[in-house]
Amino acid sequence: MSLTPIDIQRIAQLAQLRLDEPTSARMLTQINGFFDIVEQMRAVDTTGVDPLAHPVAAMQDIQLRLRDDVVSEPNQREANQKSAPAVERGLFLVPKVIE
Repeated sequence: MSLTPIDIQRIAQLAQLRLDEPTSARMLTQINGFFDIVEQMRAVDTTGVDPLAHPVAAMQDIQLRLRDDVVSEPNQREANQKSAPAVERGLFLVPKVIE
């Protein structure tokens, strides 16, 4: 997959950025370079390779230090939402920012 200058203009418009021509060209090169790296990684055959939980696990046996998943803070949702301009069913309501 590679992007075109029109794609970069659209992304900039959605992000509400103004890019001059040299910056737009540089962004196009950098993003397409990133996509090239992703395609190279996708081309690697990983059949039969177990995923690692931690990169060091490939070199040595490692014991992850995990803690119990327990609630340690009280629920303060209502107190935190008192200053919000709009709340509905426990969720913050915000204005639409993407067209």
